[in-house]
Amino acid sequence: MTKKCCVLILAATVVALALRLPRLRQRPMHGDEAVHADKFRLLLEEGLYTYDPNEYHGPTLNYLTLLPARLTGATNLMQVSEFTLRIVPVICGACLILMLLLVVRGLGTGAAAYAAVLTAISPAMVFYSRYYIQEMLLVCFTFGAIASGYRYTRSKNLAWALSAGVFLGLMHATKETCIIALGSMCLALLLAILIRRQKDSLANVIKAAKPSHLVAGLAAGAIVSALLHSSFLSNPGGVLDSIRTYTTYLSRADGNGLHDHPWHYYLKILIYFRFGGGPIWTEALIVLLAVVGFIAAMTRKGLSAADPGLLRFIAFYTLIMTAVYSAIPYKTPWCALGFLHGMILLAGVGAVVLVRLAPNVLPRLIVLFLLFDASVHLTWQSCQSSYKYCADSRNHYVYAHPTPEIFTVVEKIEQYAGVHEDGRNMPIDVICPGDDYWPLPWYLRSFKRVRWSNQVVNDVKSAPLIIASDKIENALANKLFALTPVEERQMYLYLFDKPYYVWLRPNVKLTGLVSKDLWSATNEEPVEVDQPPTESEK
Repeated sequence: MTKKCCVLILAATVVALALRLPRLRQRPMHGDEAVHADKFRLLLEEGLYTYDPNEYHGPTLNYLTLLPARLTGATNLMQVSEFTLRIVPVICGACLILMLLLVVRGLGTGAAAYAAVLTAISPAMVFYSRYYIQEMLLVCFTFGAIASGYRYTRSKNLAWALSAGVFLGLMHATKETCIIALGSMCLALLLAILIRRQKDSLANVIKAAKPSHLVAGLAAGAIVSALLHSSFLSNPGGVLDSIRTYTTYLSRADGNGLHDHPWHYYLKILIYFRFGGGPIWTEALIVLLAVVGFIAAMTRKGLSAADPGLLRFIAFYTLIMTAVYSAIPYKTPWCALGFLHGMILLAGVGAVVLVRLAPNVLPRLIVLFLLFDASVHLTWQSCQSSYKYCADSRNHYVYAHPTPEIFTVVEKIEQYAGVHEDGRNMPIDVICPGDDYWPLPWYLRSFKRVRWSNQVVNDVKSAPLIIASDKIENALANKLFALTPVEERQMYLYLFDKPYYVWLRPNVKLTGLVSKDLWSATNEEPVEVDQPPTESEK
């Protein structure tokens, strides 16, 4: 490893943090983020975590979040901010770059340095490094396992075998889709062994591995996974649940769901995407350079001192991952991160190969200029997607995401809580079919008397402030103005300004109602709710 390469990788890490750290509270919490935050609440406040084989994925996200929470002195969820939660994937995204130091000799110094740059500035990598979900953790642990495994093949040191095992255990304890990465690793390893047999080939290196070291590594992984899934032995059944869970997730992968997309979905959002007059989004640079890197890994042309065995392994691994994820009907954009990272590693190789194959200085300078210009464009896209368009549906990485109007909901509720005699103990009704009110529980976590419901409950007195889905407006109006006895009936006014509703997400509307008595404590112009006609008026 050269000192210059090390400096470049460290500099890329600084750039990565500069792109990922600012304004972590700006983007509204995604529903999935809010659900994971609520799951973390039990661990933080009560010290309880129970692995659920049907939802929420693995425990690593929850346990790792304890570190920033403890460092900030948080003892309950009200003291936890978006920064506290989102700093976890940010750090994992930075570690993904730093771990390139482990494979500099395998990739080559130039390839490792440029792969570090691409990881730092990739719009997808930046955007989802600021997302409180498991995906960035899974990618980080996966690369940790690959890098540790490679270092073991070079040194035969037990420590690297144990390190690889620990990362494998963390993968399993992070997300159930780790099985795709593990299967891709095994098949890629087999293909790398079969494709070329020579004295220093990967096959002979692996044959030299000590069985005791392999057993120790697998044991380390099993222990890590078992400890986390069992909540450090307080829930032994979590270990078996971590295996049973695949019946649930395999059933979701077979299609006919809300998240089903065609096979080319991932390639489309990576190569070219534009919607509704928004910017053109493209990470085609990475995809095209990855193709060059793949060809170079197969032909060994322009590789110089790089390890062809490692490059072939990464090439096959990336190809298999891309094919498998494309074949699965169930698709969400963050699931592309696993094979996108493989593409980034190959893209680093591809960039170096193009420079080396240039016949003289002028073509080489042209290639370098084009790489620099395209890299600047990727950086610009990262800034646009993570800040200006962070919750805009014209951003292809914004998926089933709450709109900024959710802040209007919170602002209105806080306004009326400020004049209510009970303050934040003010009763609030939130009514949405299918419990489709997330991420409101995150934003209303400091309000103690919120009644969450998926239907209108007619035999319960309505709260002075109501947030409801537009789907149940008629049922709610019927309760408020027809079923409620006249002597108990309250007049309700619209909470929001015209058009009297807000968008929770695209195609998901929320309306708000506030009792006239509570409204009277403010100076707003009243807009009365339309009452359903009486029997004599029909």
